[in-house]
Amino acid sequence: MASLSRKRGAGRSGVVERRNLLTVCRFSVKTLLDRSCFETIDDSCPEFVNFVSILEHILSHRLKGQTTWFGYESPRSFWDYIKASCSKVPHNCIRSIESMENVRSSRAKGRAWIRVVLMEKRLSEYISFALKDFKTTRRFFEEGAIMLGEEAGLLADTLIGLNTIDFSFCLKGEGLDDSCPAVIDYTPYLKFTQSADSISSDEEEMRTLGSSGSESSTPDKAATAASIFTEQSNLVSKCKRFEQKYRMALEQKGYLEELVRLREAQLSEAVSHSKALQQSLADAHLSHTLEKQQLEYIIVELQNQLTVLKNNDLRSRQELTAHLTNQWPSPDTLDANAVALDTLLYRKSTGQWEEKSFQSLEQLSAGMSLTSNTQGKEETPSLRGLCGSLTSVASYKSLASLKSSECLASPATEISSPGVTPS
Repeated sequence: MASLSRKRGAGRSGVVERRNLLTVCRFSVKTLLDRSCFETIDDSCPEFVNFVSILEHILSHRLKGQTTWFGYESPRSFWDYIKASCSKVPHNCIRSIESMENVRSSRAKGRAWIRVVLMEKRLSEYISFALKDFKTTRRFFEEGAIMLGEEAGLLADTLIGLNTIDFSFCLKGEGLDDSCPAVIDYTPYLKFTQSADSISSDEEEMRTLGSSGSESSTPDKAATAASIFTEQSNLVSKCKRFEQKYRMALEQKGYLEELVRLREAQLSEAVSHSKALQQSLADAHLSHTLEKQQLEYIIVELQNQLTVLKNNDLRSRQELTAHLTNQWPSPDTLDANAVALDTLLYRKSTGQWEEKSFQSLEQLSAGMSLTSNTQGKEETPSLRGLCGSLTSVASYKSLASLKSSECLASPATEISSPGVTPS
C-alpha cells in the first residue's frame, strides 16, 4: 500500500513538473514578445535569461546519463542530444559551434546553439526535427520526459512566435559560462494583474467614498474632484485595455504569420518530394517495361534455338541409323555360325607359312591350341599371321578373345622374308 501511494505521488510530481515547465515557457515567450516591441533582445535582457533557463530545464528533463566503460553513469548535457538528432537539418550550425575556440564544455555549446538558432529564427525548426527522430529521442531520455510526451509538439508550436523577434547576442559573453547554473525566476509570472471587473468595482467604491465625504465638504469641490478622479481612472483603464488588446493582437499576428510561413515551406517541400517520387516511379516503370520486353525477346530467341537444335538432333539420329543399317547386313540373312576364314599361319618352328581354311571360330581356336600343344612352350611366343574375312558380327566379336602365339595377317600382304615374325 505504501509503495502504491509512493508511485502515485511520484507520478503526480512528474506531471506537475512537466506542466509547470511548459506553462512557464509559454509565459516567458509572451514576455519576450512584449519586450521586443520596445527594445532589442540581447544577453542583458532578464526575460531572455529566464527563457534560456526554462528551455535548458525542458531539454534536460529526465535526460539519461552516459554509461562509461566501467558501468558508471556520467551526467550528460542536452547538447549531446541536439548534436545527434539535428545533424541532418539542412544548413545546420552544429559544425560551426563544434569548431568554436572559446566554447569547450558541452553545456556552453548548448547555450551557444540556443543563441545562434534564435538569431537565425530556426529554434522551432530544430526542435520539430529532433522530435521526428523518435528513436534518438527515446535513446537519450527516460520515460516521463517532456521530449517524449505529447506536450513536446505544443512546445515546438509555442516557440514559433520567437521567429518574429530580432535577437542580438555576443557568443563570447558570460552567458555561455557553464559554471553559471540555469535558475528559473518565477516571480515575474506570479504578479497579480487586476481585471476590468475589479477596476470597475474599485471605481464604484471610490464614488461611494467620494459621495460620503461630500456631505461634510463643499458640494462643488467634491463633485469636481470626483469627476476628475473618475475620468482619470476611466482613461487609465481604457489605455490598459487597449494596450493589452494591441499586444495580444500583435502577438497573434506574428504567431499566425510565422505559422503560415512554416506551413507554406512544408507544403512546398512536400510537393517537391511528391514530384520526385512520381518521377522515380515513372522511371522505374519505364525501366521495368524495357527489361520485360528484352526478357520476352530473349525467351523467344532461346525457344527458336531450342527448336533448331531438336530438329538437328533428330536429323542426325536418322542419318546415323540409316548409315548403320546400310553398313551391316541384316542378321536374318546370315547364320551366326557361318564363318569362312582363309588364313595363312606362320609357324616359327618350321619357318614356313601354311594356308588353312576354317568353317568356324571354334575350329580356328581348336587348331591353334593343338598347334601350340605340339610345339611346346617357348620363351618368346611367336606370332602367326592370320587373314580372313568375317561374315557375321558374332565372329568378329569372338576374335578378340583369342589368345595364342599366332597372329593375324592379310593374305594380300607381300611376304618377303618368312623368317621375320610380325611384332
